[in-house]
Amino acid sequence: MNTERTLYLSDRFCAVEENGRLVEYIQENPEEKTGAILRGRVERIMASLQCAFVDIGRKKSGFLPLRENSETFRGKEIRSGDRVLVQIRKEEKGDKGAFLSRDLTLAGSGLLLMPMNRFIGVSARVSDEAQREALKRTGEELLAEKGLHCGIVMRAAALSLSGEELREERDRLWERWEATLRAPEKAETGVVLQGNSIAEELMNDYGPRGIVRVDRSGSLPADLQRQLKEAQNRKIHLPHGGNIVIDPCEALTVIDVNSASDSHGGSRRQTIVETNLEACREIALQTRLRNLSGILILDLIDMDEAEDQDRVLQELSACFSEDRMKTVIHGMTRLGLVEITRKRARAALAAAGTPESNGKGELQ
Repeated sequence: MNTERTLYLSDRFCAVEENGRLVEYIQENPEEKTGAILRGRVERIMASLQCAFVDIGRKKSGFLPLRENSETFRGKEIRSGDRVLVQIRKEEKGDKGAFLSRDLTLAGSGLLLMPMNRFIGVSARVSDEAQREALKRTGEELLAEKGLHCGIVMRAAALSLSGEELREERDRLWERWEATLRAPEKAETGVVLQGNSIAEELMNDYGPRGIVRVDRSGSLPADLQRQLKEAQNRKIHLPHGGNIVIDPCEALTVIDVNSASDSHGGSRRQTIVETNLEACREIALQTRLRNLSGILILDLIDMDEAEDQDRVLQELSACFSEDRMKTVIHGMTRLGLVEITRKRARAALAAAGTPESNGKGELQ
């Protein structure tokens, strides 16, 4: 099925609608800086934990691993008192400060440039081996043409961009990096030197996938406002009478699937499978809309046949394929529970809060 997508962009919120369903809603928060590059000061090194705590101009110090998750990272060893460029990978949550990295990335729609790295790679979303090889060669050529000694990741969207478009994006991202380096060494701690706005982030991620229209009216249609309000509910009803119950906990989120008064008809086995398939679609949508992250545990209705379990897992994978956050479905446990991990960047919808309607189909 083709996805008809609308982006709603305003100075108060950004939202994404796909085929009539609201799938993302991000309220503008000037204090939330996921992806931003800023100047920090190393407060102390914790050798036993292999980390450093960095002053980034907030009450809570940021957490910086001493070793980046890359063998090709080229950063120097840091010491207490050093001023360092860091990027916010995950915003602070609860008692934990922001998760930081020195392996900086500058994101475009088709490319990711990594100034402190030498890695050349291709997005995991590209599964065809021939396409992966072709994109990797293109990445090598893009760097060699300009004599750039850095890393690059070719995003899936690069498949639909021309060579000239990729070169233009490369040059634009590199200019942004040079502008970052030109920032005064003694720039105030915590001042953002580089970072995409939420609108730019959404345009980069969704633009290559196809955007039917962009709405800048500053309000959501009444039906989407209703969906946003329902995303605050613990229980979500499925079209044929089943339901899912979503319970966020401290360490994970549990999602329970119930048949309730399901009206699919047919045999008991067929009813269970169809309810689970219906639940997969709603779970993927609610996960994106609520921005659930970390560990997700799905308690599906028990299925006895392996082929039914495989069918439901395949449907779940397909439903999450449009998710722009990295999501890994780890499979089903012996207890019949499905384990999922999803990258955390911003706060969940419930934690971030949503504006109230003013009764005129507009968001306050």
